[in-house]
Amino acid sequence: MQRIFYQCLTVMACIVGPWFFVLLSRCVAAGYFLFFPARVMIGVRFYHALFPDRGTRFHLGCTWRQFQNFTSLFLDRFLLQTGRTIDYTFAGREHLLAALKQGSGGIILMSHMGNWEIAAHLLRRSISDLPLMLLMGTRAKDEIERLQKKDLAASGIRILAVDQAAGSPFSLVEALSFLRGGGFVSLAGDTIWQAEERTVAVEFLGHTARLPETAHTLAMVSGAPLFIFFASRKDRSQYHFSVSAPIVVQAASRQARGEAIRRSAQAYADRMQSQLRASPFEWYHFERFLEPGSPNRPTD
Repeated sequence: MQRIFYQCLTVMACIVGPWFFVLLSRCVAAGYFLFFPARVMIGVRFYHALFPDRGTRFHLGCTWRQFQNFTSLFLDRFLLQTGRTIDYTFAGREHLLAALKQGSGGIILMSHMGNWEIAAHLLRRSISDLPLMLLMGTRAKDEIERLQKKDLAASGIRILAVDQAAGSPFSLVEALSFLRGGGFVSLAGDTIWQAEERTVAVEFLGHTARLPETAHTLAMVSGAPLFIFFASRKDRSQYHFSVSAPIVVQAASRQARGEAIRRSAQAYADRMQSQLRASPFEWYHFERFLEPGSPNRPTD
């Protein structure tokens, strides 16, 4: 049903113009805002943590903008598919070029902030010889997500899908092999896909959040540098990409591995907070991210 609706929407937008896509998708977002109060409350609580000095009405307004901004992900995907130009600036591109030249490969850590799908497409265009694998979770019932993966694979990006219900350790072995061959593996560092996935506690907005260890463990085991990547929408169909300098995750002993992973995860969380304060309405987590009642620095 999702796929049919989305395809009908894109066909109509091709006929009458992108304004139709904007109008209908914003109506759908408004419907979610009105009829899914539990998700709205998750947003209100999150924006209370981000803006603790403001009132509930302000936090409700932030959540409304978050829901409406989310539609831009689908609009820009539609524009890119139909040949429209999406302009972008790219800070830190030289870090990826240097790693590519050295053959070290790398882990590109993305987030559910901004538009990771547009970023992956344009990253591939910006550095056409970048061997890129996306390590992604997959939801059995998400038909639009399957369309996204199909489009990304068609652009030359290797997709390694990990089932949310039954992940396989062979996926990580394949990713590790790709890294050791000088490839770049990109994955989200802010979403836990499986209940049994190992996590690390970090401090975020004065609360505790739990992030998956996977990216940081891969960086430590492979020796490949880790790059933190953000894609922020600055204006209509215009993006700014930023890539951090390489981060090396290493431990002097087996006993020190946990602390090395925690430091790397906290560095990522700190950068996410900076990005969030710069673009607060591009936060696209609609499930609880902060642990309740945990205002102190986390301990594992």
